[in-house]
Amino acid sequence: MYGWTGKLLHVDLTSGTCERREIPTEILHAYLGGRGLGVRLMRDYFRLDPFDPQMPLIFAVGPLCGTNSPTAARLACVSRSPLTGTIYDCSAGGRFAWRLKGAGLDVVFVTGKSATPVVLAIDGDRAEILAAGELWGKGVKETVAALKGRGSVTAIGPAGENGVLFANIMMGEGNSIGRGGLGAVMGGKLLKAVTVQGEGVTGVADRERFDAARADVMRLFRASPVIFGELGIAEYGTPALVDLMAQRRMAPTENFKSTFFAQSANYSGPAIRKECGAKKEGCYGCPIQCKKASAKGEPLPEYETVNHFGALNGISDLHAIVRANTLCNELGLDTISAAATLSAFGEARGRFPDPVEVDRLLTDMAFRRGDGELLCQGSRRVAEALGKPGLSMSVKSLELPAYDPRGAYGMALAYVTSNRGGCHLRAYPISHEILRKPVPTDRFSFSGKARIIKIAEDVNAAVDSLVACKFAFFGATLEEYGELLSAVTGVEYGPESLKAIGERIYLTERFYNCANGFSMKDDLLPERFYSEPGSAGEGIEIPPLDRARFQEELQKYYRIRGLSPDGTFDDASLLEKLP
Repeated sequence: MYGWTGKLLHVDLTSGTCERREIPTEILHAYLGGRGLGVRLMRDYFRLDPFDPQMPLIFAVGPLCGTNSPTAARLACVSRSPLTGTIYDCSAGGRFAWRLKGAGLDVVFVTGKSATPVVLAIDGDRAEILAAGELWGKGVKETVAALKGRGSVTAIGPAGENGVLFANIMMGEGNSIGRGGLGAVMGGKLLKAVTVQGEGVTGVADRERFDAARADVMRLFRASPVIFGELGIAEYGTPALVDLMAQRRMAPTENFKSTFFAQSANYSGPAIRKECGAKKEGCYGCPIQCKKASAKGEPLPEYETVNHFGALNGISDLHAIVRANTLCNELGLDTISAAATLSAFGEARGRFPDPVEVDRLLTDMAFRRGDGELLCQGSRRVAEALGKPGLSMSVKSLELPAYDPRGAYGMALAYVTSNRGGCHLRAYPISHEILRKPVPTDRFSFSGKARIIKIAEDVNAAVDSLVACKFAFFGATLEEYGELLSAVTGVEYGPESLKAIGERIYLTERFYNCANGFSMKDDLLPERFYSEPGSAGEGIEIPPLDRARFQEELQKYYRIRGLSPDGTFDDASLLEKLP
């Protein structure tokens, strides 16, 4: 077999056993890897409570991982989110994924709950569960340092240990499995970290075809102004978007009360380079290098983080924002949900937190003390507890990222149809509504958006299952990555077959959610977006969304998806018909 190893490491923390098992070839061909494979492996477990000991926590790489396919040294983590209750996946890049493949594994499937804190250590063919009592309570940096002799590390911080509903899982190189609280699922199992060492080589079925496909991808990267342009993400990272979102009047400000923050230039890409001496970093083997680090090697915040610890909380001090980002990484907190929860809390009490208070409240969240006992539950539960449920800017309890939906109507639709909650990455309409890739669309129109969003969701489900970085698709397309995949695996894939796989994955996720009670009643934006305008200026008006037009397009989306008018499935036997 080329591309895949066909092997899954089944870890039962209750019994303390590790066992290698075979993955059926037809499942690998039908779901690829990463998100798709993890979602398929959840079929017998998706109804369990996220903190049920038997709830799996799945780490899955893709068939391109282990080759020098651009941006493919990544993995997906899949489980059920304690924050949203939805099926959930989140991906991260880095050497950990590469080494996992090198250990001969496509998947690590962790179930059960240990009686005491442990570390799962994988070294080639061997896997063992080690006592980790001395690491429990430690921050991420100290944990990674203590385990670095065992290869690559992924670990939780105090937030994951204490069940914070938006705790993340940090990769040792500074990336994070950031959203949805999967760190809390890991902490609930008393699993502090996973280490992996592996040096196996991923076989390539057709080397000449692979080299040609890779050259095509790299040529498209170089031709993309978003990737390698003068103001592209390779130069400034995702904070390159700060100035663009300000110009478009869609930068969420003070809990989405407005959409323009006059001091946002303080934390733009050029400002970060000037003030922090930002240098290029990136995931292992990635040619784009969109990550940025300070001269001292400290990971610097990305666009979502600078906006949410900046404009969303009314803070203009770049160094305070960098400090909040560093603190979240050390404690194991999702920066988007943490900052958005603080913002909702700030509006509810009539005062947004200042930088000093932000530091204290983040620490209190992670250790669940003082105000942190409430804040650790995320903005929806905080707003409800304070008697102001309308102040949670979330969809399905997932806090919205830094694109105001009043300024991009495809984004508005995509937030509600996302299977994991208010996420910008499931369809990423910013690509065509703002970045004009592959072709521009009218950001203030719903026309055609239902079909565009559906197609984009299917494409991105395939991308997440390859597992490749979405930024690669600012240049390349499924056509080039399908060619790479065919060359690596020896199995023919093209854009249409990959989109069909993506659709299968999306429908499986939606089916799981509907079986757990989700329906059209959950496909809602916060009321603010229908009743309050954004910030007008420079000839741009940001009116409230037209609710009737929004609902009309949502119903179109359901019809295109083959769903009922309430967004559910008429066919209860859907899963039985899927591989």
